[in-house]
Amino acid sequence: MAAVTDSLLKTYAESDALDLAALVKRGDVTPPELVEAAVTLVERLNPALNAVIHRLYDMARAQAQTVDTSALFAGVPFLLKELASSWTGAPNTNSSFYLRDVVADFDTEVVRRMKAAGLVLVGKSNAPENGWSITTEPKLYGVTKNPWKEGITPGGSSGGAAAAVASRMVPIAEASDGAGSIRIPASCCGIVGLKPSRGRVSLAPFGDYWYGGAYFLCCSRTVRDTAAYLDAVAGALPGDPYTPPVPDGSWLDLSARAPKKLRIGFSVTPPNGTAIDPEVKAAVLATVAALERLGHHVEEHDMPLDADAVWKTYTNMTCVQTAATFDYLETVIGRPVTPNDVEAVTFAIIERGRSTSGTRHISDVEQLRQVGRDIVGDLGAYDLFITPTLTQLPRPFGYYDMSETDIDRYNAKWADSVFAFPFNISGQPAISLPLGWSEGGVPIGVQLVGRYGDEATVLAASAQLEQEMPWRDRRPPVSA
Repeated sequence: MAAVTDSLLKTYAESDALDLAALVKRGDVTPPELVEAAVTLVERLNPALNAVIHRLYDMARAQAQTVDTSALFAGVPFLLKELASSWTGAPNTNSSFYLRDVVADFDTEVVRRMKAAGLVLVGKSNAPENGWSITTEPKLYGVTKNPWKEGITPGGSSGGAAAAVASRMVPIAEASDGAGSIRIPASCCGIVGLKPSRGRVSLAPFGDYWYGGAYFLCCSRTVRDTAAYLDAVAGALPGDPYTPPVPDGSWLDLSARAPKKLRIGFSVTPPNGTAIDPEVKAAVLATVAALERLGHHVEEHDMPLDADAVWKTYTNMTCVQTAATFDYLETVIGRPVTPNDVEAVTFAIIERGRSTSGTRHISDVEQLRQVGRDIVGDLGAYDLFITPTLTQLPRPFGYYDMSETDIDRYNAKWADSVFAFPFNISGQPAISLPLGWSEGGVPIGVQLVGRYGDEATVLAASAQLEQEMPWRDRRPPVSA
């Protein structure tokens, strides 16, 4: 076991993932030393946060001995989200009592790419059951705390990943997004969260989730780490259902280039008619002013979207997909799911999915595809579109309650994320950046949405804002 010095811990906490990989490549530090630094900080910080729910230290120590020290993220400690992605030998429970004994016996394609990039798995991060919440409070593993303030959510469903990255347990962690679940916790925890374009990251060996509505990438503290991670895991396989255009050059290189003068739209008017917190609005307008200072053309544009109706249709579609998933899981577990196996809202979702006719489901999917086309068309004049990530500051624990049995009443609580889910439907890349801070010191995320397949512009503009409105040195009260 490698020794952990105060100097190493200081360097680890101050470094992003690419910084740490550079130290490994120069021989200044070894992968086993980085693993022990991560273990030390997880053990020190996690009791206050409950962000890491499976400690996989022995696996990490073994992997660190064989990692390719020339790889992009050589030896960088990493967390996998407890949802969907399979890493051989790691628990794979989806935070559900129904799956509590499942251990992965294969690698998903994205995990194979993580390993090739040199990322070392030290544990798995907490998530709500099956990702069906924008907070992280599963009954199986308990509540994940926000490192910035007591009593408020870190967001979900990638709340464990975001809290771990913000507190500096690890510099980067896997995250996934079916209705804002990368961007929302990034906003709540003051870090970077990119939902890539539809099809950018292969879901193999699975074919599709939610008709292209679910996306996989990461949470990080810097734009360049997110760009590099995209380089590491992106790429469709032959036969994948969605194949976005691929740029010339790496996203890391493209993110470092100042973008041309951009035409940018923005909105602070929620398309569901709900209110927006004044501090959130101020954060968006400050970002708009910064983009104007940087030479871009910015104009206000509100989305002509019947967001409540679209959200209901999206919910109906995902209920059917969730029911189908549990039908498949019966073959893994060996028995049908019961109300005692899952949280109340999960079983209500399954039941609604099973009671929805095939013709109704196909009609819902067709409506969503038309809505996606309309969203892309509405924003077609803009290189970027700027919105709040959330319309309100992070909610208190218990606000999004998965013991709810009425799906519509439960989903109505997601109104704060009205600017997030439309881009799961349209397939456009969207990133949350920590560009605002409340008077109480709580992070406020601002969202940048790009054209389909154009993560390069999103990342380049994000890097500009990172320089103009820096956040890297901000640390929450609970951190290394």
